[in-house]
Amino acid sequence: MASRSMKVLKDAASGLNKTLYERLVCPLSRQPLRFCKETNSLISDAIGVSYPIKDGIPCLVPSDGKILDTDARKT
Repeated sequence: MASRSMKVLKDAASGLNKTLYERLVCPLSRQPLRFCKETNSLISDAIGVSYPIKDGIPCLVPSDGKILDTDARKT
């Protein structure tokens, strides 16, 4: 288990890996998040909020989220 955790952390440091972001959910809606390459963020389509990824680490604190306008939700 520890070696798997280290692999996930190493991958996260070099950019958000697919395995990690597939397991993350929105802290508010508890729904899956999708990765947006354009903004380097995780998007909660359920509530229209974008969470930033800083240095490969998702910032899922609700106060870090930004509400998306309806046009941004479609991309």
